[in-house]
Amino acid sequence: MSLPALQNTGVLYRRILSHFPQDFSLAFAYGSGVFKQHGTTQGQMGKNMVDFVFAVDDPVTWHTMNLLQNRKHYSILKLLGPRKISSIQNDHGARVYYNTLVPVDGRVIKYGVISTEALVDDLMHWETLYIAGRLHKPVKMLVQNESGKLRAALMGNLKSAVIASFLMLPESFTEEDLFLQIAGLSYAGDFRMVIGEDKSKVSNIVKDNIQHLRILYSNILQDCSQVVYKPQQGKLEVDKSPEGQFVQLMALPRTLQQRITRLVDPPGKNRDVEEILLQVAQDPDCGAVVQQGISSIVKSSSVTQSIKGIATAGLWKTVSYSSKKLIKMWRGWRRKPSVSQLS
Repeated sequence: MSLPALQNTGVLYRRILSHFPQDFSLAFAYGSGVFKQHGTTQGQMGKNMVDFVFAVDDPVTWHTMNLLQNRKHYSILKLLGPRKISSIQNDHGARVYYNTLVPVDGRVIKYGVISTEALVDDLMHWETLYIAGRLHKPVKMLVQNESGKLRAALMGNLKSAVIASFLMLPESFTEEDLFLQIAGLSYAGDFRMVIGEDKSKVSNIVKDNIQHLRILYSNILQDCSQVVYKPQQGKLEVDKSPEGQFVQLMALPRTLQQRITRLVDPPGKNRDVEEILLQVAQDPDCGAVVQQGISSIVKSSSVTQSIKGIATAGLWKTVSYSSKKLIKMWRGWRRKPSVSQLS
């Protein structure tokens, strides 16, 4: 995207933000309406729904103000009032409340509201990997407050994505291999990848955004003692010794460590987490165990958040949104060359 185009989209996103209560600790735009994905044209991007996430310190106050300004954005749940909406947001699914298919300033948008506290928890511990997973990939950051805790959590989330990916990759790999692994973390175990999403989604994200991903991860890779990074050749080598893998496993987010221990430790043994991770580090299938742990986090949050989404969007919008996803999946399937075309 050219510099004038980037500036124009920046103005558009800020204009869209001006329609909402302004108490954001963090606000960003993401998805195929923001960053070009392989197989979409600039014209298609302009028609795609733009996705936003708003983190707010006080969801009850924010929803109170937003119901006054944008009551039509909400489903029938608006009748329950801001306190109940905030409770639905924080107590179910991935702790995000989405309003979808909302027309604002000539664009159709979807926006998710999450409390700052829930966001920091997800970034640091991967409780749901829902918003943390979106932040593994390039996003258009629009608002970020000066909170040191939030800034540290955002950086920690990126480091965790790198470490988890190291454990699932071979000893030597390319930058693209790493970025494909990172971009795929939040889709592992997501039932929507079976029905509802384009199967090429991860590779489409990476192919046209290598430079954005380099900017996001290059400093982390250069500072990481676990890897030899050769940016000029786009190649990396990681320590796959049991000792190296143990260090990486000990650096994983808490929820992922817990999921791994549940997979490996038989019920009733109650061994120490460190002892279990030491065993996993020596296992030739260490990467597969990490993958299973990630999948179990994503599977539970994607299912519960999707069920919650039916209530927060309303039935008509759910059917409309789901049908658009199925059409995108069908188009992605049709774009793939057949065996006869490849031969």
